[in-house]
Amino acid sequence: MTDRLPHEKGFHVSWDQIHRDSRALAWRLDGHGPGEGGSWKAVVAITRGGMAPAMILARELDIRTVDTISVKSYDNQTQAEAHVLKSPDAAMMGDGTGILVVDDLVDSGKTLELVRNLYPKAHFATVYAKPKGRPMVDTFITEVSQDTWIFFPWDMALQYVEPYRGR
Repeated sequence: MTDRLPHEKGFHVSWDQIHRDSRALAWRLDGHGPGEGGSWKAVVAITRGGMAPAMILARELDIRTVDTISVKSYDNQTQAEAHVLKSPDAAMMGDGTGILVVDDLVDSGKTLELVRNLYPKAHFATVYAKPKGRPMVDTFITEVSQDTWIFFPWDMALQYVEPYRGR
C-alpha cells in the first residue's frame, strides 16, 4: 500500500481553518509594517489562492488598498514555469516598500521568487509553507512536508474518501 500518488498525502483545509489561520497570520503581521505604527501601505494577493487570505488580512489589519498579481505556475496539479498574467498598479508597487504580498501557500518557491524579483522590498506572507519554498517567504503560519498536497476549500466538494490505509 505504498504506491500512493504524491497528492494522496493530503492536508484538507476547511473554510473555518483557512479563516483561523489567515487571522493568525494577520496577528503575526500586525504592527510589523514599515509605515507609521507598523502599518502596511497595501495588500497584494497572488491570484487565485492568495485572494481569500489577503481579504482576511486586509480586514484584520485595516488595509484599504488591495490589488492582485496573477501568476500562473500550475496546470491542475502539475507545476509549470511561472509567469505573470496581470500585474498590480505600478505606481503603488514601486520596489515593494510597504507592500504585503500574500499567497495561500509557498510550495517550490518559484511563484514567490518571480514576484520577489519584481518587488524586492515587499514583505511576503503565506498561510502555509513547504520546505523548498520557505526561504522565499518572510512570514507564514504552518509548515507542511514537501510531499503533502494541500486541498483548499475552494478546490473541494463533499464526497466519500477512502481511508489512508486503504482496505
